[in-house]
Amino acid sequence: MPGKKPRAHKRSFHLDMTPMVDLAFLLLTFFMLTTTFAKSRAMQLTMPVADARHLTEVPHSGAMTILLGQRHRVHYYFGLYAPADPTVPVPTLHTTNFGPQGIRQALLARSQQRPAPVVLIKPSAQASYQDMIDILDEMNITSQKKYALVKIAANDTKLLQQAGY
Repeated sequence: MPGKKPRAHKRSFHLDMTPMVDLAFLLLTFFMLTTTFAKSRAMQLTMPVADARHLTEVPHSGAMTILLGQRHRVHYYFGLYAPADPTVPVPTLHTTNFGPQGIRQALLARSQQRPAPVVLIKPSAQASYQDMIDILDEMNITSQKKYALVKIAANDTKLLQQAGY
């Protein structure tokens, strides 16, 4: 066949991806090892040892009692509620929430007075775990120096029931 040109053979192109995969794994390893992972945010809470010899008496005038109620409500009053002592008046129960205009404002206003208050936090059986976290956050935000987690007394529960909560 004298007039025909010889045809070039088409070869298929083959790309070796092995070096690309090696590079991808090297970059992935590098970024994983050099990234700072999210640090856990935990609040340091030191609980005292229960010892009858080290009980601290809180004066009525230097206390602020916070009752954690149901449906994320916060109830508070100034002083202590001691119905057995006739010289101590029945406290006025105030109700608010965890917002910036709620319990935070009450804590800031009370901390301006002297002597600095001792805040007694009493969660009720209807309070949620999130309520406890929120009130501890408010203690940190308002820089309260003295606060204590206390079991709610029957008098406080009765006070909540009388107020309709």
